[in-house]
Amino acid sequence: MPRVLTGNRLETGDVLWWNGSDWSHLLSDAVAIGDEGEALVAELVAAERINDPALIDVTGTPGNWLPTTTRERVRASGPSVRADLARGSLSVEVI
Repeated sequence: MPRVLTGNRLETGDVLWWNGSDWSHLLSDAVAIGDEGEALVAELVAAERINDPALIDVTGTPGNWLPTTTRERVRASGPSVRADLARGSLSVEVI
């Protein structure tokens, strides 16, 4: 099962997705992470710029990822209490 890297911007709390060279606000920009994922997480923790970096399981294809857990689906779609605040990275209907 593919995995992608996610975390939160330390200054704002924004949910971020690793696109292979930088961070994006969109899950659709995320790239699958292979064996180098654990080393990348360790680098990010040491740099103290991204809060709670984690490799998560996803299904689908690049550009059309779907997190396998409800928690990560909520993080990808935006606040669950008000659909009008959703970021559009993932439809709130998938939650």
